[in-house]
Amino acid sequence: MTPPLRTIGRRGFLTVGACGFGLTLTDLFRLQARAEQKDYAPIEAKADSVIHIFLPGGLAHQESFDPKPYAPIEYRGEMNSIETTLPGERFSETLPQTSQIADKLTIIRSMTHGEAAHERGTHNMFTGYRPSPALQYPSMGSVISHEYGPRNNLPPYVCVPNMPNEYAGTGYLSSAFSPFALGSDPANKGFRVQDLDLPGGVDESRFATRRSALDAVNDYFRKRESSDELTAMDSFYDRAYSLISSPDARAAFDINAEPEEIRNAYGMNQAGQRMLMARRLVAAGVRMVTLTYGGWDMHNQVTRSMKRLMPAFDQAFAALINDLDRTGLLDRTLVMVSSEFGRTPKINRTAGRDHWPKVFSVALAGGGIKRGYIHGASNSTASDPDRDPVGPEDLAKTVYNQLGIVADKELMAPGDRPIEIVDGGRVVDELLA
Repeated sequence: MTPPLRTIGRRGFLTVGACGFGLTLTDLFRLQARAEQKDYAPIEAKADSVIHIFLPGGLAHQESFDPKPYAPIEYRGEMNSIETTLPGERFSETLPQTSQIADKLTIIRSMTHGEAAHERGTHNMFTGYRPSPALQYPSMGSVISHEYGPRNNLPPYVCVPNMPNEYAGTGYLSSAFSPFALGSDPANKGFRVQDLDLPGGVDESRFATRRSALDAVNDYFRKRESSDELTAMDSFYDRAYSLISSPDARAAFDINAEPEEIRNAYGMNQAGQRMLMARRLVAAGVRMVTLTYGGWDMHNQVTRSMKRLMPAFDQAFAALINDLDRTGLLDRTLVMVSSEFGRTPKINRTAGRDHWPKVFSVALAGGGIKRGYIHGASNSTASDPDRDPVGPEDLAKTVYNQLGIVADKELMAPGDRPIEIVDGGRVVDELLA
């Protein structure tokens, strides 16, 4: 005879779950959350790699990609504009070489968000999310690392020369998806990537022996403890071993192997050598390279500051796009130039421009993006979008789309919370070739 049913309290349920099925209530909720995660069919990737050139501080769109030659001087500033290879489109005089490759670029002149603080603007542009006190979101590089992993024994995500800010990191994802940082500037004499070579006195045989011993220690602790730190450390050791033990992988970081003519074409300076390193890394198999150059927070003397910083960027960026195009890599490499926000429409009392997130510019090239296209527009004083505004979530969603990553896919945050890679926004189809 079947015994009568009776009410089981929470403690009883936990006991039944643990003893009868090996499943606690916590496990049940975890499985339920995972079962409820969205499932999407894969999309075709148009790009294999991304080079993200980030200009920290807030690039003045008026003195770069969106000059206003017919605005009053207090808006347009002191600098002139020049013709580009796109009929009727002009860049600032700071970009003479970039203006000659405009037919290979897409310029978004209607980027917009509402964050005028450096940290919050940076968060937007690295993650596609507005900052939240409840959750730290992962950078695009860490998401790409999570979705695809390493290729050709190289780290999937590399920062040149270092991780530029906390928002370029893993957020709620495991620290196993952190970027690999060079730890040194490729423009420096005697440049050497940190931890890339075997220590003195350790040959490959001794290195392999140490690796076997490390595996035994890791296995011992793994059986007794499970944590993100252990998983991440295993991942770091695995990738470090692959990197150090592969001559081809190590060679990708050897910028001295580049012909002097090529190095000079990029420029023997921070902008040039960092962009050249990025080209070497994506050519070898790195999925995302994030590099920074300069400081663009020009509250004072914007004209003088732009004339100091922009020539090196202009030369290096034009060289990078031409080099990728010449070698056939541009079709499968998405290049993005972004900043935190733009600058105020009016020149201030100290001949500079202050923070302005309402409208600014982003440059894109390659990776299935249109060539020779200007998307959107700012108004006559470069103070607001005039048409076709694009938010950080739209930009991030478009970048992921080109890489074959469905941005609506949910990743698991702490507490088994499914979080979309990008919440809202749309793929900006007008940008796509």
